[in-house]
Amino acid sequence: MSKKVKEMLIEQYGYAPDLIFEVKANRRIFAYKECPFNPRVYTEKGLYFGKIESDGIRLTIEGAFLVGPKAKRNIIEVSEDEAIQWLAGEDLKIKTPIKGWVILKWGKYYLGCGKARDGTIRNYVPKERRIAPK
Repeated sequence: MSKKVKEMLIEQYGYAPDLIFEVKANRRIFAYKECPFNPRVYTEKGLYFGKIESDGIRLTIEGAFLVGPKAKRNIIEVSEDEAIQWLAGEDLKIKTPIKGWVILKWGKYYLGCGKARDGTIRNYVPKERRIAPK
């Protein structure tokens, strides 16, 4: 399944990091590198990277940081005000005629992934990670 995730990332963003991807039963993707450390207690392997949706991969904020710097497509640059709106959990209006899953970027920061459609980017920032709006 790791190969399939890499293929999807390359198709969607033009880049896939050199990591091992493990897809759980709930379609959540965890990413990691092999490590000789072997804890005696059970732990999840890796970092929650994203989720396989019916039309692509929805990246977490961490997944966006891993893919974004080398992504060749589906990156949306936002202003500071838009970044604040996004991190407060609001959808964004855009003029770009882009559709599908996109990575949002403000300066050198990757803000996560949203779904662009009909001039709007739908917000998927989890409630527990949102900031208070201005």
